[in-house]
Amino acid sequence: MQRPYTYKMNTFRETFNKSERLCSRKIIEALFENGNIFHTSLFKVVWSKNHVLPAGPAQVAFSVSKRGFRLAVTRNLVKRRMREAYRKNKKSLYDYLISQNIQIAFVVIIRGNSVPDYIIIEREMKNVLNKLKVLTNANSETGIPNIENAAV
Repeated sequence: MQRPYTYKMNTFRETFNKSERLCSRKIIEALFENGNIFHTSLFKVVWSKNHVLPAGPAQVAFSVSKRGFRLAVTRNLVKRRMREAYRKNKKSLYDYLISQNIQIAFVVIIRGNSVPDYIIIEREMKNVLNKLKVLTNANSETGIPNIENAAV
């Protein structure tokens, strides 16, 4: 018996797999030593490109300061919101990075000491992803720091 319709599996799944998480201490240390930095109104982003990642065009880590958010429950809430906003909006960044054959790693650090609403976090995450596209395009021919030797 045939189904009345066919479903094509060419849709982009909004997931956040282990391979997309930045876990390597060597890469994170190299990012903070010689990565590029930019700020938005809510986030500080440390990023670099041109290194060998195990899988995918981007790896990301999220950080919430213990100084700004004393309770672990609050820190976890903010990180969960940041991850969700990234997961829902990463498709445009991934499409761009794949088309340009670029791999990046970045860390998103929240600034401030009050818990922002999810809508604000999502809006700022979209700004971060758009700014990453612009900066990777602007620095594609210039000599920005890369962390190829730190990949493990």
